[in-house]
Amino acid sequence: MKPIISPSLLSADFANLEKEITMLNTSKADWLHLDIMDGVFVPNITIGMSIVHAIRQHSEKPLDVHLMITQPERYISHFKAAGADCLSVHWEASTHLHRTVQQIKLEDMLVGVALNPHTPVSLLSDIIQELDIVLLMSVNPGFGGQQLIERTYHRITELKELIIKNNSNALIEVDGGVDLDNAPRLVKMGCDILVAGNVVFRSANPTETIAQLKNV
Repeated sequence: MKPIISPSLLSADFANLEKEITMLNTSKADWLHLDIMDGVFVPNITIGMSIVHAIRQHSEKPLDVHLMITQPERYISHFKAAGADCLSVHWEASTHLHRTVQQIKLEDMLVGVALNPHTPVSLLSDIIQELDIVLLMSVNPGFGGQQLIERTYHRITELKELIIKNNSNALIEVDGGVDLDNAPRLVKMGCDILVAGNVVFRSANPTETIAQLKNV
């Protein structure tokens, strides 16, 4: 099965955001990945609900919203109202993770849990059956343009085993440093969703790059 391609707007040209979204609408991208950062959980600040809402007005693709913020449970209904189709929260930022997961489900969104590179995937064993997505950070979160951490491949294998063992239907999403060179190996190891930032938006032909990622 071909991977789901979710280009990360973190790498887009925000001065021409509507143009970038129009390009993605005509491409083979499946989702749009939106990184929400608060400057507390990660050392960067990006966009909030109003920008997500504006993107929703132009995007024909589902919005894959990744919350890199403290106390994400405070904003679940707000991101639903803004137009999120999938909402991922960080294990490290969620004191009452099960409750937060249930809140997202009640809002009728796909629910994901993200793990930082140092966080063991085994910590999801008690909740993996509740999840639609596990998002593995393959770089340290906060900034685009980083190289993929080599141990990510092992983590994909470990996570796949955990999913199978627990009869979960969760998809594996990899975010950070994805490019045309490592994408085939990521998919071979078991990745279902590729988040692609610089490789798409710094490409001379973004739609062709997306098509290449889709066909790895």
